[in-house]
Parts: sequence; C-alpha cells; structure tokens
Amino acid sequence: MKKRTKIGIGVTAVVAVAALSAMTAMSRNKSAVSATIQQVEKRDLVAIVNGNGWIRAHRRVDVQADIMGRIVELNVREGQAVRKSEVLLRIDPTQYEAAVSRARAAVSEALAREAQTRANLLQAERAFARYDQMAKANVNLVSRQQVEDAETQVAVQREMLRAATFGVAQTRSGLEEAQDRLSKTVIRAPMDGIVTRLNVEEGETAIVGTMNNSGSLLLTVADLGIMEAVLRVDETDLPELHLGDSAALQIDAFPKQTFTGRVTEIGHSAIRSPEQQAQQGAGGQGQAIDYEVVVRLDNPPATLRSDLSVTAEVVTAKRAQVLSIPIIALTVREKGSTKPIPQEDPAAQGAAENAVPDDEERGEDEEGVFVVRKGKTEFVPVTVGVAGKDHFEVLSGLTEKDSVVAGPYEVIRTLEAGKTVRPLPSAKEKGKEEAKAEAKP
Repeated sequence: MKKRTKIGIGVTAVVAVAALSAMTAMSRNKSAVSATIQQVEKRDLVAIVNGNGWIRAHRRVDVQADIMGRIVELNVREGQAVRKSEVLLRIDPTQYEAAVSRARAAVSEALAREAQTRANLLQAERAFARYDQMAKANVNLVSRQQVEDAETQVAVQREMLRAATFGVAQTRSGLEEAQDRLSKTVIRAPMDGIVTRLNVEEGETAIVGTMNNSGSLLLTVADLGIMEAVLRVDETDLPELHLGDSAALQIDAFPKQTFTGRVTEIGHSAIRSPEQQAQQGAGGQGQAIDYEVVVRLDNPPATLRSDLSVTAEVVTAKRAQVLSIPIIALTVREKGSTKPIPQEDPAAQGAAENAVPDDEERGEDEEGVFVVRKGKTEFVPVTVGVAGKDHFEVLSGLTEKDSVVAGPYEVIRTLEAGKTVRPLPSAKEKGKEEAKAEAKP
C-alpha cells in the first residue's frame, strides 16, 4: 500500500473517532439537566409571620348620648386635646329641667300626704287611748265595740302612714332619675386624650341607641400615647405566634421609617367565622379565615394617627447557625422511591440511611431534596424545622458536605433520581461575565 493511501486511511479514522466522540458528548449534554446547585450551609434563620391591618389607640372611648335632644353647645373640635371631666357639648335641657320640676313637686306632695297621714294616726291613737281609759274606769261609759273600732282605726292609719312613706321614697327616686337625665345633657370627657373623631355639629339631634339602632356616635376620645397595630393573620400562621413576639412594622404614611413592637393579644376566634360568612352569602367553605393579632408599638411618634394602614412581620422563632437549604430546593416525592446514597463521610452515610423509610412507611408522599453526587441526582428525604425568608432549617437527612439542586422550580418539579446535572452559573459569576463583556471594546 502506498504511503499516501495509508495517511488517508489514518486521517479518516481519526476524523471518525472525533465525530463519534463529539456525537457522544452532544448526546450526554442533551440529556443533562441545567440547574442551580448550592452546598448545604449553616446560617442564622428567622421565622416570620406576615400580617396587615390598621393602627389604633390602645385606649379610646366612643362617646354616645344617653338621652335624645338637640345639641345647643359644642365646645371641641377634632384634634383638640381635652382633660377628664371637661365639658365637650350640651344637649338642650329644657324638657329635662321641666321633668325635674315635676318630680320635685311630686316629692312635696308625697311629703304632705305623709304628714297628713301621720297626723291622722296621732289622732286615732289618742282616741283609742281615751276609749280604753274610760272602759277601764267604768264599763258602762263606752261599749266594747267602740273600743275595738278605735283600735282598728289606729291600725288602719298606721298602714296608711307606711304607704305614704313608700310614696315619698318613690317620688324621691323619680326626682333622682329626672336629675340624672338632666345631668346627661352635659357630655364630659371620659379621660385625658385627643378628640380623634367628631361626628356632630351644633344644632344636630343626638339619637339614643336601641336594640335595632346603634344610635349616633358623637365623638371619640383617644389616648395617643399608647398605640397598637391590629393585624389580620391567616389561620395557618396562628399556631406559630406567641405573646411577646417581636415585630417590625411598616406604616404606609411613614414609608422611610420602620417601627417595632410586641404581640400583646392573639384572638381566640375568627374575625368572621364560617357561620357568619355563610349567613352573609359568602359561603363558609373555601373562604379565608383570619384572626386578629394586636401588636403594641414601641415609642410611637406624636404624629401617628389612628386608622393608618400597616403591614407587619412578626418574628416567631430564631435559629443561630443551623444547617439550611433553600426553600425552593424542598420538594415532594412518593415514599419508597429513594435509596441511601453511598458516601465517604460516615456521618453523611448515616444521615442518608436514617432518612430512607421502612417498608411499612412506603407508598406515601415525603419531603426531600435532590442531592448531587458525582454529577448525578439522588432524592434524599429530609426533616425541616423553622422556615426563614429564603431557607428551611434542616433537622435530619443532610450534612454540610452535601450539595442540593436549588432551582429553577420547573427543573425541580420534574427532576428524577439519576439525572446528570450541569451547574448553572451563579448570579455572582453572571455578573463577572457581564462586566467582562462590557469591558471589551
């Protein structure tokens, strides 16, 4: 064979081997999954429950009228500071003053009737004493019937005096009631505070509340020195909350300021129960069930007002330097489909074996992550603890030497064990590449 022919055959063989290697590499790259890979690390975690609501004063009083009448004097304006017992407004007292006058006259009449009855009793007692003395001196001077009639008259007058005394007490009670109603024409401040709401003007009529009518709210006095946030919290977050938990609050009216506070009250019943939702046509099933949680603010500013919108993050737990994985890495697979990963580290091997369920537990869903070993994925069940903003605490199943698939979500959702993983560049690496690209002319 000629030398040129041999060279041609050798070149052809090399090209064929190179093509085959390229095709194999392309096939492998095609089957590989591109994903973000992160190593299991220790970090500080903070568990947070979110809620939104409004601001209110811790102590406030809604002032309503106990009597009906026209407002003839209004001494305050909204936003004004008032002292306890200060006169806020007056209701027309004319008819109530007349009622007091009638009650006083009734008392005077009852007292006069009592005095007359007392005099009649005295007269009857004297008559009975004379008849009795005469009968004892001489039985022929008065008859027995006359003595008995005189004695009966004393008993009658004595009972009439008791009735007259009760009549006096009754009319005096009526006078006190009339005076009380008259005193209610003057509305006084129930506490030191600020008039945060004024719903009436001079000349309007104050309406008394009844069973079917809440009546007219005249004004609200609140102590703005102690302010609190009333939050709506989902029922699923309620078990995580405790009295005394710290909170960070953002108030829409103060966008550049973060407020702090602590949980002081946790509702024991829903704001709107399923029964109420059903009665209102909302349908009790499938509706959100929220509970009221109160957070008292630390050092509220003097410019803070009631009814401002607020959002809050309540810290329910803290963990210092615990194993953690990204929240997105945690997924669910059917129990029994996993096997312990062979690992060189004895601690990691033991954690992997303990995470694999027994035969009795197979067939159910379990939480876990995809661990990357030698470029391939294996599903490992894990037990997680508190949830931070972006990471879960790992209680069992992993060690610091493990690396897990941490995204994207679509990849994790469909990922299977045994898949080859091609790491995606991190955000830091992407930033460096983009900086280099921009630096090139």
